[in-house]
Amino acid sequence: MTRSGIVPAPLASLPWKIIVLVTAIGCFGLVVLYSAAGGSIRPWAMSQGIKFFLFLGGAMALSRVPEDFWRRMAFPAYGGLLVALVAVELLGKVSGGSQRWLNLGFYQFQPSELMKLAIVLACARFYELLPPAETRRFGALWPAAVLIGLPAGLVMLQPDLGTALMICAGGATIMFLAGIPLRLFVGGALSVAVAAPLAVNFLLHDYQRNRVLIFLDPESDPLGTGYHISQSKIAIGSGGIWGKGFLNGSQSHLQYLPEGHTDFVFATMAEEWGLAGGIFIILAFLLVIRWGVGVGQRAQSRFAKLTAAGLATTIFFYVAINLSMVMGLAPVVGIPLPLVSFGGSAQMTVMLCLGILMSIDRQNRKSLR
Repeated sequence: MTRSGIVPAPLASLPWKIIVLVTAIGCFGLVVLYSAAGGSIRPWAMSQGIKFFLFLGGAMALSRVPEDFWRRMAFPAYGGLLVALVAVELLGKVSGGSQRWLNLGFYQFQPSELMKLAIVLACARFYELLPPAETRRFGALWPAAVLIGLPAGLVMLQPDLGTALMICAGGATIMFLAGIPLRLFVGGALSVAVAAPLAVNFLLHDYQRNRVLIFLDPESDPLGTGYHISQSKIAIGSGGIWGKGFLNGSQSHLQYLPEGHTDFVFATMAEEWGLAGGIFIILAFLLVIRWGVGVGQRAQSRFAKLTAAGLATTIFFYVAINLSMVMGLAPVVGIPLPLVSFGGSAQMTVMLCLGILMSIDRQNRKSLR
């Protein structure tokens, strides 16, 4: 119990400011989904709300898990998910032209979502075990590149370009923060720039290639491949500063905006809530990410520092890629806006990130006592 004897110590020790902020984001997302369904809690808002509060409770429970548990589970979790990704290729369920799920009977499991988190833990553990003197040598580069490349390659086969990019981004962030020389990153970036045209022409599927080409020339097919982006821009722009008002979005309600409850939920929100609503969402996420980076700065161990920073940047990549995508600043790669877009997979991954961050934060505060 706390000194006052009213609030139990485990509850009092939670970062309630962040929990309230995350709850505000999630509840605002439920309001947007309610509107996207034409003023109904079904089929999206009720289901999303139940999942949100269950996952939030899970994240709060994870805050009690010792930091050492995540350290010990880093490689086993990565290995298990890598096996699951192979199983997806052999036995996975095909839906919408993609093969991304394992049918467990009671649940459709998507291993690639959890790999976004596992790659951060595995790379952080690798660089914790690596002697500091070895960090600037080639031996610090290629094992991490293999750790990242194997799952990213398997995810690309599903095909899921967005998730593969997230896995690469999360792993590359850990490599950079661990102290890999900048010249190696510059060399890698140049290699990617050289290989990109070949990848677009020979490795990407037709729909993925079309998305890249539409990004480069958005007006070339406004009623075909470019329809999503065109309607998204119209919805965002028509919202103005204060929006058209709750339940008054024409683009989503008249079915002009495809996927207005998932990947393009920000456009649905911006049409009704305007620039003001968009600023709220962006600032709220920035505060959450800032807190996560602060957890890493206060951490005592190298593993905790890298893990916290990696998880915070994973949340950042979710938000940044989705917003860039719906505004036409990046190709459409199927990354949802976490805690707002309908769907449980991304919501679960972000809540796991928050749970581990709260676990590390709790360890930090214990070490300062």
